[in-house]
Amino acid sequence: MCTYIVETIPAKGSAKSTKGWIDVDRATVSFDHPVHAMTPHTLNIDVTNSKMDASYRVALELDANSARNLANTILAVLEEAPLALQQ
Repeated sequence: MCTYIVETIPAKGSAKSTKGWIDVDRATVSFDHPVHAMTPHTLNIDVTNSKMDASYRVALELDANSARNLANTILAVLEEAPLALQQ
């Protein structure tokens, strides 16, 4: 079943695509059928540069448990990092 759950946010950073490092200006998060992962549904994260074509995108497909663990770990690491370094 398609969920059509998709959220896109502005993002600032960089990612390594098959064509090398790219500047990132947005991230899209969805929960739907994966393209490659061997599970019926995945949390999908695509980071892109809106000025580049889709061949530069970096994609991640995670099962729900892995996605939750990643989200919790990201929040825990940010909680530990000094606020002055997060600016």
